[in-house]
Amino acid sequence: MIGGARQPREDGPPPVPPSHQGCAIRSVRLQLPAQRGELRDRHEDGHHLHHLVWRLGPGVRVCSSAVLGGGIGPRAWILNAQVPGGYPRLDPDRHLAEIAASEGLTGPGAGLMTAADVAAYTTGHDGGVTATVTTGLGVRGWAAAPDVDCLPHRPGTVNIVLTLPAALSDAALVNAVATATEAKVQALLDAGLDCSGTPTDAVCVAAPEPGPDGGEPFAGPRSTWGARIARAVHTAVLAGARPARDLS
Repeated sequence: MIGGARQPREDGPPPVPPSHQGCAIRSVRLQLPAQRGELRDRHEDGHHLHHLVWRLGPGVRVCSSAVLGGGIGPRAWILNAQVPGGYPRLDPDRHLAEIAASEGLTGPGAGLMTAADVAAYTTGHDGGVTATVTTGLGVRGWAAAPDVDCLPHRPGTVNIVLTLPAALSDAALVNAVATATEAKVQALLDAGLDCSGTPTDAVCVAAPEPGPDGGEPFAGPRSTWGARIARAVHTAVLAGARPARDLS
């Protein structure tokens, strides 16, 4: 969920306040290949929910617009968590930290949130790039919409998590987010939807830390890795958006 990129936390998840300590979160692992993340099943405050976890380990950095751990920097994990519709909490970063703690995740990480069914994730693969997408399009529209009052939005969201084996420079990481977003919009239009996304879409790009060479300099749609990112994202978003079109 995007509300505005927050400064990355280099010392791990924020501390859980006393008012939320002891929150009942139970999760179990549902086997999935690590590159797509682990699908986890949890029961929280009477709700049956899912989340995806990527345990990245050392030597990986992430460029992200995530509500927890956004920005560019080393990240040991990524979490994409489903929350109930009409989400009542005003501290999503702390909520994500609670879920991360229940998974035993330590160190800096990135956390995304959605009201979409995380278990209905879709994937796209191209040349070593994997895109994992959760698609919630209940509140969709065009980015350049007429000026309207800023109202709170449900955390429906199209969340995109990309993993790739090639190190990218800082500029290429930012370019990868732009390329993924372009591919997302292309897929939504190809699915027959009249929108560019939702107000809370988020993207995470995970890649190895660059060595002395600084990493790949480009990730635009006509570069080698950018083209692979675009095709993987397009495949995953299109697969998730078609059911949303059919329900419209």
